[in-house]
Amino acid sequence: MFDRAVLHLDLDSFFVSVECLKNSSFLGKPLIIGGTSRRGVVASCSYEARRFGVHSAMPMKMALRLCPDALVLKGDGDSYSYYSKLVTEIIAEDAPVLEKASIDEFYLDLTGMDRHFGCYTWSKELRHRIIKESGLPISFGLSVNKLVSKVGTGEGKPNGEKEVPFGTEKAFLSPLPVRKIPGVGKEMHKKLSFMGVRQIQTLSQIPIRLLEREFGKHGKKLWEQSNAIDRTPVIPYSEKKSISKERTFMEDTLDLQMIRHKLMGMVDKLAYELRSTLKLTSCVTVKIRYADFNTYTKQRRIAYTANDTGLIRLTHELFDSLYDRRQLIRLIGVKFSGLVPGHYQISLFDDSLKAIKLLEQRDKIRKRFGEDAIGFAAAI
Repeated sequence: MFDRAVLHLDLDSFFVSVECLKNSSFLGKPLIIGGTSRRGVVASCSYEARRFGVHSAMPMKMALRLCPDALVLKGDGDSYSYYSKLVTEIIAEDAPVLEKASIDEFYLDLTGMDRHFGCYTWSKELRHRIIKESGLPISFGLSVNKLVSKVGTGEGKPNGEKEVPFGTEKAFLSPLPVRKIPGVGKEMHKKLSFMGVRQIQTLSQIPIRLLEREFGKHGKKLWEQSNAIDRTPVIPYSEKKSISKERTFMEDTLDLQMIRHKLMGMVDKLAYELRSTLKLTSCVTVKIRYADFNTYTKQRRIAYTANDTGLIRLTHELFDSLYDRRQLIRLIGVKFSGLVPGHYQISLFDDSLKAIKLLEQRDKIRKRFGEDAIGFAAAI
């Protein structure tokens, strides 16, 4: 554990940086990426907009109230995917072990590289190469584990570098506010504040049993994080190409309403799988097999998403355009492909806050009680 060297790389305000690269007139201006209607939600914003209090997942209406002069863009999922892939390829050329944590975030295990050349020097050279070849700003943190490196990146932003040498991890974390710990969300931060715990140093001195009593299974992890302990390995990057579901009927059917409901159920479960594994899809394929075993497929490329509402609508459109033989159907299927790592925030370009909250609550129920605990009534 103590001999490890872990590098964390994070593209700064990724969506905004891509838009500024495409249009230099956006540079230095308050820019908001997200739903363009006043019911939409902020997916990302520039540092100029952040100075007014704007942040991701904020209702667009509130963001424009705080920063009325902000420029608002819907966002371009295809461009973000292109630049994410470009940066991934640059890193993968030289990285010994690469983990792609999301569309704009990476971990590298550089353990042992100090024997040949300094990890910090190598990391700086890699960062400068990424900036030169992609045109995008990127920050990094380098330390003994993923936790400290990630926090270090946050302290190095924007467009900076931060090394936390071996033996200084606790001293580095101690004065920082507890909200800097990855995974400490709004509710947990509120509870810690109520307990009088505002700095990581204070949290590190609380007995594990007390934290377990207050936070359950997360209590021990909180204590370990506050003491700079993280044994999580860097997992080599490998991308699952697609996910799919098929349904063969007991009897061939012409019941189109029932078929559309079955497709809805399939998409609902596949979209949940995307969100629970932090994936996004860019291509939907619908498959029909008729009673004579002739099989047909139709697909459409889309902006990256994991939103079941839009995916269900598209799947029904594909089915309606594909089903033209008016024959009995033996099998139907849906496939999501062109998968990339990415948090659901990339789909905030169209979603309303109400829709996002509803989706979050449905996913919480499934996570606690199982995939089949909740779904669309028509799909049952």
